[in-house]
Amino acid sequence: MVISVPRLVIAAPSSGSGKTTVATGLMAAFASRGLAVSPHKVGPDYIDPGYHALATGRVGRNLDAYLCGTELIAPLFAHGARGCDLAVVEGVMGLYDGAAGEGELASTAQVAKLLRAPVVLVVDASSQSRSVAALVHGFASWDPEVRVSGVILNKVGSSRHEEMLREALDESGVPVLGCLRRAAQVDTPARHLGLVPVAERRSDAVDAVGAMAEQVRRGCDLDALYALARGAGELSGAAWDAAAAVVSSPPPPLPVPSLGAAAPRPPHRPERPRPQTPDGLRVVAVAGGAAFTFSYAEHAELLTAAGAEVVTFDPLRDEQLPDGTRGLVIGGGFPEVYAPELSANEPLRKAVAELAFGGAPVAAECAGLLYLSRDIDGQPMCGVLDVSARMSERLTLGYRDAVAVSDSALAVAGTRMRGHEFHRTVVEPGAGAAPAWGVRAPERRVEGFVQQGVHASYLHTHWASQPGVARRFVERCRTS
Repeated sequence: MVISVPRLVIAAPSSGSGKTTVATGLMAAFASRGLAVSPHKVGPDYIDPGYHALATGRVGRNLDAYLCGTELIAPLFAHGARGCDLAVVEGVMGLYDGAAGEGELASTAQVAKLLRAPVVLVVDASSQSRSVAALVHGFASWDPEVRVSGVILNKVGSSRHEEMLREALDESGVPVLGCLRRAAQVDTPARHLGLVPVAERRSDAVDAVGAMAEQVRRGCDLDALYALARGAGELSGAAWDAAAAVVSSPPPPLPVPSLGAAAPRPPHRPERPRPQTPDGLRVVAVAGGAAFTFSYAEHAELLTAAGAEVVTFDPLRDEQLPDGTRGLVIGGGFPEVYAPELSANEPLRKAVAELAFGGAPVAAECAGLLYLSRDIDGQPMCGVLDVSARMSERLTLGYRDAVAVSDSALAVAGTRMRGHEFHRTVVEPGAGAAPAWGVRAPERRVEGFVQQGVHASYLHTHWASQPGVARRFVERCRTS
């Protein structure tokens, strides 16, 4: 199979340069021309893809070489971009910034190379003139395999400022494909973990995306950018497919005694998922709404492929779990922001506790962990876990190598996964008698909780890297 979707990677020298504004504006501007635009985000970020989805009308998807492995970047891209006229990939941090201590791994530059995609560099020009040429030259020449093929100048102060910048860049050999003036109306509000998600400011977010699109239309050469995208190299290989991934995922690895895993057991070969039947339907309820906005689209696709009916519910509004719920997935988000409202929904808190104490499988990540706790800063939560959560001044952030310490509804002990932590909260204690994960760095520790069918942890994981967790979870829904 040959993948020939036109594509661009939008990168920058550093965070705060305006990648999200430019990438989202380009997506919306091209979509308004009638193109089917596939939105992607490098890295583990959950918030930017929400703005991308609003701009394109398609699901925003992540491309994370650390969480999923380099071998899945092109297949996951092809899966998301299937049937589209153009793909726009927003980078992460600076162009060459990746996982700490891992070289180029998970950087925008690495993903651009894996996708054979041209890079457009967004430069914050607000405090420079001729120096911009040196900056662009450095980024364009650092790695010859990275095709820095154009520049979009952001936060330009005046016509004279623009003229000086363009004159300087004439010497760099990298064409200027856009010039955006300072515009407060495209700014999006932020708080302790970054931008406020789309789900929390729907009408304002629509207006912001519209303003981004208009700014890009006025300041960028869309025809030249599309021509550049059409020059992306062809990729070979099959698109990722959830059903094939669930069936062909390898058996779980043997435990790793050095991280406190259980005694080794012989490997086993997983069965093919049983076909879904009316009397054996497995409803997996997935938390959504403003308080739980962090999820990867592939998780629901894998659960469906494994035989589940995935139904979304809103813990802020719904007083009961969806009819027929046999399993529960509670991803990340901001329960600390909505703690009073979540606490006030006592009927749902009791329903969640009843399901969990009845042994049903529950997968909870970060915000889900907080929701299952006794309380968040004194506000009562579900009380499934005997822990208390509180806000902290410290930001915990970074990739993690992890191994499952305890058998759970997601994995057998010894299963290796990579994850990402991103929170300003603390739970006490940080691990239960049966921890969820053993983590090697930044410090060697165990964290999280395995309790009956519950697997709860701060670690965000991408199930495309281990499709067997979805198969195992749905099978536990059937037997619990």
